[in-house]
Amino acid sequence: MNASGQKTYAYRARQPGGKLVKGSLSVPSEALAVMKLNGMGLMPIQVLEKGTGSGLNAEISFGGRHVGLQPLAIATRQLATITAAGVPLLRALSVVSEQTEHAKLRSLLGEVARDVEQGKSFSDALDQHREFPLLLVSMIRAGEAGGFLDTSLSAIADTYEKEAKLRQTIKSAMTYPIAVLCIAVLAVVAMLLFIVPVFKRMFESLGSKLPLPTQFLVDLSNQMVWLLPLLAVLGFGGTFWWRANKDKDSVRRIVHPILLKIPVFGQLLAKIAIARFARNLANMTAAGVPLLRALTIVGQSSGNWVLEQVAVRLAESVRTGNSLAAPLAAEKLFPGMVVQMVAVGEESGSIDMMLARVADFYETEIDATAEALTSLIEPMLITVLGVVVGGMVIALYLPIFSIASTLK
Repeated sequence: MNASGQKTYAYRARQPGGKLVKGSLSVPSEALAVMKLNGMGLMPIQVLEKGTGSGLNAEISFGGRHVGLQPLAIATRQLATITAAGVPLLRALSVVSEQTEHAKLRSLLGEVARDVEQGKSFSDALDQHREFPLLLVSMIRAGEAGGFLDTSLSAIADTYEKEAKLRQTIKSAMTYPIAVLCIAVLAVVAMLLFIVPVFKRMFESLGSKLPLPTQFLVDLSNQMVWLLPLLAVLGFGGTFWWRANKDKDSVRRIVHPILLKIPVFGQLLAKIAIARFARNLANMTAAGVPLLRALTIVGQSSGNWVLEQVAVRLAESVRTGNSLAAPLAAEKLFPGMVVQMVAVGEESGSIDMMLARVADFYETEIDATAEALTSLIEPMLITVLGVVVGGMVIALYLPIFSIASTLK
């Protein structure tokens, strides 16, 4: 920084026609550099203060546990509504912190309000707490720089509300199958523990050799004394291990690609990943966040290891001066329609609008796919439940049928 308080920022940006341009600006802050580039009709790709290093590591740091999605969606919507009505930010923060029912978020917002009162910017105050997602902090910073904080808050609220709706859609699609599977397991265990032993004593009194299916059920019932506790321990242990390790890269790099390849459900998960990627990237580029930073933040907030790696490759390609659409075409996760719309958006300078349309399309597709899955899975599970329970009943009655046939 020089004596006048100006800093020099090197930037890369794209003109509306897609041409990559480079240069430097002398402004007091990065936020003002982004605002100035937007005023010049450029889409920032990278803005980096000279002398601070290079690459994504110099631009962004990650870490920390985030506040839940639903409380954030409610709080940001309240903040957007209150600030849009002309209420000062400090007063708005105090009102929202008093009204929120989430204890952790209420405490955090109180601390943020105190930091803002002491002279910090809203984004810097949020950035002091690792519980707030980087997506939220970056959007707020862009809104402060451009003078449209209420619009940024509204966009964030839209993003979190749509994300909450996506999660609810998945939960609704999975609730019925899980419930039916649990009923099936409980029915099988109950029959093995209470019904098969009754038939076993009756079979022993008959003294005849049991058919193979019946003998299998009797043997399985005899083993339930140790098998059931073992399965319970494995179930609880597996659940505990998964909760402790599900966020580790070593686990995610194995599990997430497999999930995307699961028949039927993998297609739904892929659509969710694309919708989330497009929505977040659209909001961030519309707010003036440099594309390189936006790609990295979107990748980190995607919740999917495969998409994170895609975002890293896209960022590296853009860093070297290539367009976003070209490397996107090489990614198997993204259909041709998405690639074409991104290409059109880059050429026309409206990539945020095109990405928003992609997100709208896939969110509609997700609703339709989830509804179709529910309709498809329901008869399948009922059939499986009928076959399992019915098969056990038939196996138990086979000796009786055999005896009746002999008596005839």
